[in-house]
Amino acid sequence: MTVDFDAIVIGGGHAGIEAAAALAALEQKTVLITQNLDCIGKMSCNPAIGGLAKGNLVREIDALGGLMGRLIDRTMIQFRILNRSKGPAVQAPRAQADKALYSLLAKQTLEQQPNLTLFQDTVVDFLTSETMERGEGERGGGGQNSYQGTIRGVITERGRRIQARSVVLTTGTFLEAVIFIGEYTAPAGRLGEPPACGLGTRLREMGFSVGRLKTGTPARGLRSSLILERMEEQRGDERMLPFSFAAQKATLDRPSVSCYVTYTTPETHSIIRENMHRSPLYGGKIKGIGPRYCPSIEDKVVRFPDRERHQIFVEPEGLSTEEVYLNGISSSLPEEVQERFLRTLPGLEKLEILRPGYAVEYDFINPTQLYPSLESKRLQGLFIAGQTNGTSGYEEAAAQGLMAGINACAYLRGEAPLVLSRAEAYIGVMIDDLVTLGTEEPYRLFTSRAEYRLSLRHDTADLRLLEKGYHRGLQNEEALEALENKRKGVEEIRELLRQRTLQDSDCHSLPHLRKHLGRSLEHVLKDPEVHIEQLLREAFGPGKVEQTDPAWLHLSELDVKYEGYIRRQERQVERFGKMEDMKIPRDFDYDEAAGLSTESRLKFKEIRPLSIGQAARISGVRSSDIAVLMVYLGGRPREPG
Repeated sequence: MTVDFDAIVIGGGHAGIEAAAALAALEQKTVLITQNLDCIGKMSCNPAIGGLAKGNLVREIDALGGLMGRLIDRTMIQFRILNRSKGPAVQAPRAQADKALYSLLAKQTLEQQPNLTLFQDTVVDFLTSETMERGEGERGGGGQNSYQGTIRGVITERGRRIQARSVVLTTGTFLEAVIFIGEYTAPAGRLGEPPACGLGTRLREMGFSVGRLKTGTPARGLRSSLILERMEEQRGDERMLPFSFAAQKATLDRPSVSCYVTYTTPETHSIIRENMHRSPLYGGKIKGIGPRYCPSIEDKVVRFPDRERHQIFVEPEGLSTEEVYLNGISSSLPEEVQERFLRTLPGLEKLEILRPGYAVEYDFINPTQLYPSLESKRLQGLFIAGQTNGTSGYEEAAAQGLMAGINACAYLRGEAPLVLSRAEAYIGVMIDDLVTLGTEEPYRLFTSRAEYRLSLRHDTADLRLLEKGYHRGLQNEEALEALENKRKGVEEIRELLRQRTLQDSDCHSLPHLRKHLGRSLEHVLKDPEVHIEQLLREAFGPGKVEQTDPAWLHLSELDVKYEGYIRRQERQVERFGKMEDMKIPRDFDYDEAAGLSTESRLKFKEIRPLSIGQAARISGVRSSDIAVLMVYLGGRPREPG
């Protein structure tokens, strides 16, 4: 049986959701193929969306026209702005999610999307121009990073041939996956769910560089078995703010549920040390590299032997379940060992475990084999996104899925891909890191990875990216009009601050302002002790503040207070842009460029950078080789093919 589509998306996780929704919204006839339709949008690990840098990603996804922000707005059960006491560059929104509701809503959203078909099956092979010409029984080899054929579709486990001119691969942690719980080992992508077998082997046969990574998850417990008064309660913010810019003026009317904090004890660590030989991680069973930033409790005990305790967050998984997630204590030790050490934590003495913690080892593709559009360098029309590229986290996956979907559509239409730079978005930082530097461990985005993070604040994502989403067809006129109103509103506030000077009558309630008498309100606002709401209330009365969007006031205040830093960063961005504007053709022959060192020449041929800026960021490349390349390209100005 053969069915034709414009595009195929493999996998129904967070990357697959965004890729499929974007392609279908852009009027491409799309099919999303996943092993279990009931697991679309399932949160394999922690029940939360957002966080440091991750919250920025969610806002950027929303600005471009993606789904994640809207999904979490309708399913959150707690909201917090992290790092409120620190600078705005490192603040970010985070929300606890109702996991079951999030998954249900994600599936329902895709079901209602025109041009999109959902289909339950497992993809085991690719149809390519090469295999279709030679016959499916023949396998062709190939050289390094250059097209060895064109994608033509897929073959499923049940023998269906589904043809398409573009495929987006988003298999997450399921590709040839194995789970580990102590001595127990089984093929699975999640506990109780089978792996995706076949594609990992096929990708290796096609010449892709495929490695193994490891991730893990903690045990889940029963809320009624907890002794809550023995733990610290962690409430959410009183005001639940939306992630989506479409609802930015609103305060979400959602129930707010508390999390709780507890700590490991010396007894916890002692039990873990006594049973370390039974850990598959330390017993040699697991070969894949795990995440340094989110280590298992076994790793924490080994790496930090002097630490007397480690913080653990007890997080609700939803309003319709008693299940709680024990964040910070993932483990692959045997179940009886997990039960023993978990019951040594204050508040967990009577814990009833519903699901044990476990580790997952899975195949991933070295992301340096991708262009910044996320298209494969080896197989034309194949785009790869999410944990298949070696990343971790729902937000990183969703952002890649959205970009892969947008660029798969551009490929189908014969248009230029959308590539965001490091100066434009955290999405640009992440993808550039992946395709330029690669990764040997599960990649996680941090604010420290972004050189221009003050310009990439979560509250400016729409100002930076919404127009790009509009021009690509994922944002509508109403969203564009709202953006223009926001820009005008912010500028009006700034103009008001510039024109009005501080009078003595403005200082009755705030006598410490008298040192600024005669100066513009804009200058006064630069004082760290002065906040825009109180300043406008004193100068214009309470009505002015109440009539103005709080988000606009907040944005205006940050722009004023950090204006000097922002201008300095803008100059850095300008220099960065000049390097990015010096394009390198895809078919550039580095062997012809006399004067390049052997090491840099090999790296250039492997990564195939599309600009001098990207070439300069390749690990180990000498500045002298960048100079040689710039001189050589100066005589051959060409755009990438």
